[in-house]
Amino acid sequence: MLRHGLVLALAFAATPAFAQNQAMDHGAMDHGAMDHGAMNHGAMPGMDMATPAAPAEQTDHAAMDHASMDHMDMGGMVGALGGYSMMRDASGTSWQPDSAPMMAIMGRLGGWATMVHGNLTVVQDWQGGPRGDDKAFAASMLMGMAQHPLGGGTLTLRAMGSLDPLMGKRGYPLLLATGETADGRTELVDRQHPHDAFMELAASYSHPLGDRVSGFVYFGLPGEPALGPTTFMHRFSGMANPEAPISHHWLDSTHVTFGVATAGIVAGNVKLEGSLFTGREPDQNRWDIERPRFDSWSARASWNPTANLSLQVSHGFLKSPEGLHPDEDVHRTTASATWNLPLGQRRNLQTTLAWGRNAPTGGDHHAHATNAFLLESALQWGRWTVFGRGENGDKGELFDSGPLEGRVFNVSKLSLGGYHSVPIGKVALDFGGLVSAIGLPATLKPVYGGEPISGMIFTRLRITG
Repeated sequence: MLRHGLVLALAFAATPAFAQNQAMDHGAMDHGAMDHGAMNHGAMPGMDMATPAAPAEQTDHAAMDHASMDHMDMGGMVGALGGYSMMRDASGTSWQPDSAPMMAIMGRLGGWATMVHGNLTVVQDWQGGPRGDDKAFAASMLMGMAQHPLGGGTLTLRAMGSLDPLMGKRGYPLLLATGETADGRTELVDRQHPHDAFMELAASYSHPLGDRVSGFVYFGLPGEPALGPTTFMHRFSGMANPEAPISHHWLDSTHVTFGVATAGIVAGNVKLEGSLFTGREPDQNRWDIERPRFDSWSARASWNPTANLSLQVSHGFLKSPEGLHPDEDVHRTTASATWNLPLGQRRNLQTTLAWGRNAPTGGDHHAHATNAFLLESALQWGRWTVFGRGENGDKGELFDSGPLEGRVFNVSKLSLGGYHSVPIGKVALDFGGLVSAIGLPATLKPVYGGEPISGMIFTRLRITG
């Protein structure tokens, strides 16, 4: 236990030399006014990043000296996978819109460009009905990135950790949430599992192959394979909401995977990539690093047609993802679109639409494929942020015994909320709340006590830069 704590402490202590893409004051930069398309790898000393530039579509590329601007971006931080703005990088090797807001403490340590972000959220949770529960808990995340030129390319190191295991192995109450286990024997139902202490320890290397073309490799233990949209806790449309989506295990549950190797190519605004990874979900031991297996695969195509839009489609084969059903494999297919609209200083709107499909093979857990749909938005307007999320999906894990065991039900959920931010230097303190309602078929209403209402109030301390 002491060894795990020391490793986690070292990862957190390295944050001046680490981070990823959510830690810069949203209001410090009007990303919509920046020419993300014209930005490439490298640093341009003394550049005032708050100075508006022409939109990418209006830039006179012929008049630009691309050689002198090669590898240029904020504070020396560049796109980890190729010649684009680092603002496009999101969780794992996923992409978000170039204009997406970003919060970061950025700096330099020797020859390394560094960035750090993180948050601590204290929540009082009330889940209604006979299958609901109440709990006060704290969720946390601290992530860092360090980057250095190497051999004509770019080396990027990333580390992310969480103290979520302190909330207990059963996580927190969340109606209709399913997935993973608290004790290795029973499934978590109507509860959201805690994240592992080690969420990402990864390195990537990219190298130019030609004009606006680069190749890259990524390795993580743990890491995130090329499967699904940007993880909910890393996309602006989802990070404001302290609830995990009930569609998580159809879209982005592989964001903590113990053993990932990805290779791909970036050509302009298109990225093609493939991964070998461990299909098994994290077990109930949240403090350890599990054995990599590399028994599964995935492929993803991403396209950012404009600075405000990011699209992806992906497919993967997950070998024995659930420890309680080791004979069952899953083919997962996802598609998503994230649209971001900068509205001015400290103002931004982002919406994500996503679909995921799990098609099991082998075993006797589920007989047919299930689908999940998600639509979420977040609007920041100065110190206020409002958010909403609607989901619809097929759930076959709501009962582990009795006459309803194994039956698949189509359920829905709608959450609405908001918070007010108080800036304090390089951090902000948020005060907010949300209300959630679920939609159930008639068969489930007696079990859930109708269609109960749930809610959360929360206080969040987050790095803003």
